Amino acid sequence: MTEIHLQVTASDDRLDRYLAQQLTQLSRSRLQQLIEQGCVQINDSVCTAKKTEVKTGDRIRIEIPAVQPLELKPEAIPLDILYEDDSLLIINKPAGLVVHPAPGHADGTLVNALLAHCPNLPGIGGVQRPGIVHRLDKDTTGAIAIAKTDLAQQHLQAQLKAKTARREYLGIIYGAPRSPNGTVDLPIGRHPTDRKKMAIVPVEKGGRAAITLWQVKERLGNYTLVHFQLETGRTHQIRVHSAHIGHPIVGDPIYGSGRSVGVNLSGQALHAWRLTLQHPVTGEAIEVTAAPPAEFNTLLEVLRRRIVASR
Repeated sequence: MTEIHLQVTASDDRLDRYLAQQLTQLSRSRLQQLIEQGCVQINDSVCTAKKTEVKTGDRIRIEIPAVQPLELKPEAIPLDILYEDDSLLIINKPAGLVVHPAPGHADGTLVNALLAHCPNLPGIGGVQRPGIVHRLDKDTTGAIAIAKTDLAQQHLQAQLKAKTARREYLGIIYGAPRSPNGTVDLPIGRHPTDRKKMAIVPVEKGGRAAITLWQVKERLGNYTLVHFQLETGRTHQIRVHSAHIGHPIVGDPIYGSGRSVGVNLSGQALHAWRLTLQHPVTGEAIEVTAAPPAEFNTLLEVLRRRIVASR
């Protein structure tokens, strides 16, 4: 890790702009990323808001994590393919599969599997994340789209930004919401003290707009099967929003309650159930539904049986 120390001599500019002017060897987007990750301190306090105004006399410390070069190798990992053509691939991701390599997960990822399945993928959308348009958490299962060409990559990213692509999830939550449906419209950002977590963070402190629509599909006593739809795609969005309204996802090791439900779960009971998008070449509407994993269905059946037994 490299540390950079700066003393502000004359400035009333926002933090990211000031750093970009002082540290020309780093791109502004990289500096914004470091700010969001909690790697920048002003006067010994972590600052995760890129728009923070720096003042004359401020002491700034930037911690730049050591770059770990990743050599991407094709790996013959089985893929549950839901749709595929020359431009697009959609798979049903299992729990435990990391989407792209990162420190601690240099191999055995979805990207490694994709390189074996699609030999022409390298270089599409970036060296470390070839073809990846959106992501799912390690232990979230379900439908994820991969671009097989640069055109498809750009087109799919534009759909996600314009909110014309629809991502629907099924989740089992603790508790029984009073309303049959609702919307959580709260910004999400890096947790102010725990870099591994996300949290509800005001926009003025670095949070980014996040909107989750939810609807009750089945009430299961003190548990509920919920249909979620994302308007935005922030890291851990559904998990953070669900926990914030008092109904964390069952089995969530970070934001959940830690209570046992009597079923062995690989992770949180959250599944990317349906993905609807426009084909990047033909313009055709494509709707793909991913079957929930066996343990998700087992949990549902256990909860249903408990309801019957309690009557």
